[in-house]
Amino acid sequence: MVRRLLGSPSFSLGLLLLPLLLHGLEILDPGQVVYKETRTNGVVDKGVILECGTTLPDVYIWGFTRLGTDTIRAVVYNFGKGPKLQQLAKDLGDLNVISNSASLSIQKLPLAAEGLFTCQALYDTPEGARFHYYYVYLRVLVPVSKPYVLLSDTAPVEGASVWMRCGLENGTGPVNYIWEQESRSGLLTTLIETNHSLVNVTWVTRNHTGWLRCLARNEVNQQRSDRIWLDVIYGPDLPQIDVSPYSVTERGYSALEKETVSLMCQASSNPASQYVWFYNNSQVYTGPQLTITKILRMHTGNYACLAQNTYLNTRSKKSITLTVYYPPDGAPYCSILPANNYNDLALFCSWEGGYPAATLNWSPYTQGGNNQGTNNITWIQPGPETTNNSVFTCYGSHITSKVSQSCSTKTWLPYGEPQCSAYATRNNEYLMLSCSWEGGFPLALLWWASSSGDIQGTSEENSNILILRSSADYSGKAFVCHAKHPLIKESKTCVLKLEAPVLMTQRSVVSVYEGSDVQLTCILSKNYPAVAEITWFNNMKQRVDESDTPKKYILQQAAAWSNLTVRETDGSVDGGQYWCSATNAVGGAEIPILLVVMRNPMPPNVSISKIAYSSRRRTAVSVEWLIQTDGDITGFFIEQQNLQLPLWQKVVSGLESNTRSHLITGLDPFGKYAFRITAVNQRTIGYPSGIKSPALPGLNAVPAVIGAAIGGMLVAAIATILLFMYVVRNRNNMPRLHDLIFGRQNSQSRENINDPEDEFVGAAEAGEGGGGGGDIEEIPTPSPGPSIPRPSPTPTNLPPGDEPVNVTITVMASS
Repeated sequence: MVRRLLGSPSFSLGLLLLPLLLHGLEILDPGQVVYKETRTNGVVDKGVILECGTTLPDVYIWGFTRLGTDTIRAVVYNFGKGPKLQQLAKDLGDLNVISNSASLSIQKLPLAAEGLFTCQALYDTPEGARFHYYYVYLRVLVPVSKPYVLLSDTAPVEGASVWMRCGLENGTGPVNYIWEQESRSGLLTTLIETNHSLVNVTWVTRNHTGWLRCLARNEVNQQRSDRIWLDVIYGPDLPQIDVSPYSVTERGYSALEKETVSLMCQASSNPASQYVWFYNNSQVYTGPQLTITKILRMHTGNYACLAQNTYLNTRSKKSITLTVYYPPDGAPYCSILPANNYNDLALFCSWEGGYPAATLNWSPYTQGGNNQGTNNITWIQPGPETTNNSVFTCYGSHITSKVSQSCSTKTWLPYGEPQCSAYATRNNEYLMLSCSWEGGFPLALLWWASSSGDIQGTSEENSNILILRSSADYSGKAFVCHAKHPLIKESKTCVLKLEAPVLMTQRSVVSVYEGSDVQLTCILSKNYPAVAEITWFNNMKQRVDESDTPKKYILQQAAAWSNLTVRETDGSVDGGQYWCSATNAVGGAEIPILLVVMRNPMPPNVSISKIAYSSRRRTAVSVEWLIQTDGDITGFFIEQQNLQLPLWQKVVSGLESNTRSHLITGLDPFGKYAFRITAVNQRTIGYPSGIKSPALPGLNAVPAVIGAAIGGMLVAAIATILLFMYVVRNRNNMPRLHDLIFGRQNSQSRENINDPEDEFVGAAEAGEGGGGGGDIEEIPTPSPGPSIPRPSPTPTNLPPGDEPVNVTITVMASS
């Protein structure tokens, strides 16, 4: 019945016209329609399955109604020939019908798929047609995106109000927000849980300082934001000073001589307090803890701790009295510096702080010198008298310490010699002179000077670059780089001599025969700084560049030379003055090269030695020629003239120089022609030969006649012999012809018997002539050498009717 239904002409695809499909069906219970509603949730970009019954209907149609509209539109239908997706299905995600069912599978679910899906299913049951309506309300949920935290003030002052917002880009509500705080120690606590993204804190305290983050959660997922630091500004409170070891007197605190005393100052503050220690109203230390070792009583005095908040510009101070002795902090610091215009070495050693001052001294000692001092010391060591790689050690001692402190330093000369170079910037706009002498301690001093001694630029350590504007005035001038190190007496130098380019060529005049390739050479003999490129200009003063290379010119060049090859020279185009040019930052140069393109020598004259038609058909002419004198030849060409038209036409060209004959074909057999030949040497054309016309080939019939006669005689002789042999062997069948040729004797013509077969035949013939019936008479064997009797020319004894017959044999001889 369903197949009949699908073939009904009243079938329509409209969702609301599904009941028309019942045309032709037997409906036992027209009011039996099943309605079923379901609700399902899907997540954006995920998958969802919408069910249409538990079994596959015979006919079904899925429709979709968007939220806020009453229009239902078809998505997919199946009238028994498989599901057919409609255009709307593309807007609802990756939609497919699950096999062996009417359920829909939607992947990559979009927000546009939210709405009411209606499946109208028709089942053909034994009881009749059954309608089922499945209403599926699809809600598309959006996961919460990663939230972000916004604070009205990330660094509020204690007591101020702050609002916090947990922002979301996407997420289906309702959304629950949880605010979490992580302290400096890593302790995580929950501040508040709310359904609102905005929270207002009316009174901020220092306890709110820490990492804040918010957790956003809906029925799909939950996401945490990145942490944001809430920094509550406060303080400083009144400092508290702790002294160790602890000893209190009426005047304050005290410490034993040579003891280690620690003064710790603490004041609550954010940002952390900056601490400054004062001794007798003088600043002595910056930091929260002041440690003094090996106390001496001469250090008794007033110590004050100042705590300050630089952000709020607030401060607090507390003072104590302490009698102390303390040594310098750390260890001595030493270095070597150049002195006296890089002629000597300054050995510097410092050990600051402490009371009394530390004692410093250098080792090894120098003769006659006093290299001892307190706190810091600088000792001048003569440079040239100091050995390369010398090591100097500074020793520091203090009354409170039994062990001395030291530091060491080494002086050494840079390796090698100063290195100089010159190079130009792009387009030779500036000239840069570079000098370097790297390494060494202390570093060497470098400066530039002209050849006359004038200082150029400024002096620099380690390396020095002098920048000059490009000028031809510098050509031929020298610049000297001086390098001075304290370990050497005299400065070292390196010299740069600037040279404008100087060009040379092997030949200023180059001659070549027309059609040949020629190479022009340009040599760079002097230049500094180096020339970036050698430029060529042709005879039209046009620059030759790489774009011309595949056409007319070939460029080859290296650092100091350049070659220009002119290909297939033409006297009317390529001859003239060529120019080679080079430029650097201090000048330029160019030289001319004259290219003379000469015509090739005139080739020798040619004469036609033989010319004739190759056959009597007159369609081809064979021509041969000779060279009259020796000379340069590269080829020939042949011209023909139709005598009816006095114009010469080149018919053959490109013949090799060793060719001396040629066959000209394709001629008109009724035309009259004349020919001439011209020799060619490269592009130079010689004088044409004399004009000649071809002759017909001669007729010589004597050999043909002789050959035909001999052939005819041989054929006639062979035919005659064959005839005689045939008559002899068939003389009984052709007796008249036999007798005509060989004749008769006494009305009986017999042959001489020369072999047994002839004897037997003769005996048989004799028996027949004797009247028949008798025995065959034995005929004795004839004696050797009998002569055969010649037949008479006209026998007279022939019976009537046996007259002779004239036979004419004609032999045709063919050549």
